[in-house]
Amino acid sequence: MPAKPYSPSHIAAVAGGFTELRLSGAVKAMLVEALCAELDRLVPQMEAATLAVDEERKTLDDAARTRLNYNRTRELMIDRLDALESVGSAAVQGAIEHLESYLATVLQQAGEAAGRDRVATIKDRHLTQALSHLAPSESNEDDEPAPVVGAEAVIAPEQVVVGSGGGMLTEGALVSIAKSHAGMPVTLEAARELLDLYYMYVDQVEADIMDEARFGKDPSHLLEHINRMRTLMGLGWMRRMLRAAADEARERGYRRIDIEQIVNIDPFAEG
Repeated sequence: MPAKPYSPSHIAAVAGGFTELRLSGAVKAMLVEALCAELDRLVPQMEAATLAVDEERKTLDDAARTRLNYNRTRELMIDRLDALESVGSAAVQGAIEHLESYLATVLQQAGEAAGRDRVATIKDRHLTQALSHLAPSESNEDDEPAPVVGAEAVIAPEQVVVGSGGGMLTEGALVSIAKSHAGMPVTLEAARELLDLYYMYVDQVEADIMDEARFGKDPSHLLEHINRMRTLMGLGWMRRMLRAAADEARERGYRRIDIEQIVNIDPFAEG
């Protein structure tokens, strides 16, 4: 069974990090097609490059350069958690991007220091100089909070636009309301999966409303779709999903909702 493409609303939420302009429904769909087409081009290239390095390898790799290890980075992040219990994939990806960017900056400045000494090797004194230049000053730490960058920006709750109606829902808000509506916490992975299902469901309801408005003959059908959208915007659908996931988690003896509970619930079931 082929993988489902990205949800148009999910792409719109991601695009919100790169532009402040609104995206039309057609543009969202075109972006989904463009990203999938780019994967059509990219994956065979990465596959060929991976096999060129190791013909026996069974897992796709980034042959262009060595990346920070995903699992090790995730474990290191978990060790440093205080109030949270787990680290989601988006946070790990954000942390890797931040750390690799930080590493590149450190090495660039250390390399410049080595160049001033007219040597071809970065010595510890060069690295010390680079780190001292990048270290935040104590006065800045005392006077004002550090700006949210890199992984911190990924972890911070972000606003996501649900459908074209303008309703707002965030991962942070979903994690917060899970206890009140489901009676147990939800992991970030489960929250992201639930938001993806929410996007998909909203897109379907929007399409039903548009089709009924254009071609429908029975006004009651249009009213039914509008009421479904009202339920979505009032978080009725979200409450139903959380409660169903919590019931399944309790049956399995779990103390929190994880992604496996979310994927086992039919998002289109009425209830």
